[in-house]
Amino acid sequence: MHESSAHRGGTSGNLCGKVAFVAGASRGIGATIAAALAAEGASVAVAARSEEQGKLPGTIGSVAEAINDAGGQALPVACDVTDEGSVATAVAKTVSEFGGIDILVANAGVLWLGPVESTPLKRWQLCLDVNLTGVFLVTKAVIPHVRERGGGSLIAITTTGVDMIEHGANAYWVSKAAAERLYLGLAADLRGDNIAVNCLSPSRVVLTEGWQAGGSGLQIPPDMVEPPEAMGLAAVRLAGQNAGGVTGTVQRSEALTF
Repeated sequence: MHESSAHRGGTSGNLCGKVAFVAGASRGIGATIAAALAAEGASVAVAARSEEQGKLPGTIGSVAEAINDAGGQALPVACDVTDEGSVATAVAKTVSEFGGIDILVANAGVLWLGPVESTPLKRWQLCLDVNLTGVFLVTKAVIPHVRERGGGSLIAITTTGVDMIEHGANAYWVSKAAAERLYLGLAADLRGDNIAVNCLSPSRVVLTEGWQAGGSGLQIPPDMVEPPEAMGLAAVRLAGQNAGGVTGTVQRSEALTF
């Protein structure tokens, strides 16, 4: 087991001694959040399927290496959030290496913004499998470990598109809306265990590699673009909560001021 970052020289952040499991951390928002949590002293499991370079840049190894090179503590963990066995193995590896889990960031996601009538069933199912069932599986797996620590924070990454019903429907927004309902209800279930449960979405659009690949060619005006660092800062604030603080909410990154 590695010694926790609380005992390593040069680290004095607000999350010292905490362990974070970040699902979907090989690139984009997940990688940014993983780095932000590590910069505040958390030991971070960088979890995703991307062990090798694929069509999109970023791997769990490259993200973990960058964190470690910057003085943080990170562990690359292979994890397919749609596979219960893979999730269980990834969580067990994290607990074995770092001693427990205090923080979950359920960020793994796939994007599909096409109209419902032209959406292939496999795309609809993939959005539900990753964006909803994936959140369910990683959350279910970490709850006992967070409870064992006496409390902690669960964060699901969602989207403002959940509220944009005047712009129609698509598989991505529907799956994220269901994830929000899951977490809002779970907050009540876990309040007695001192576990904060919140959703976090960008206030605007973060032009990640995934967005570039799956954004259906939509052109986003510059004033509607949000730097990914805003999500990192917001995640750090939520990660420091337990049930005695902010819980059972949907937060927008640039509006998170507590």
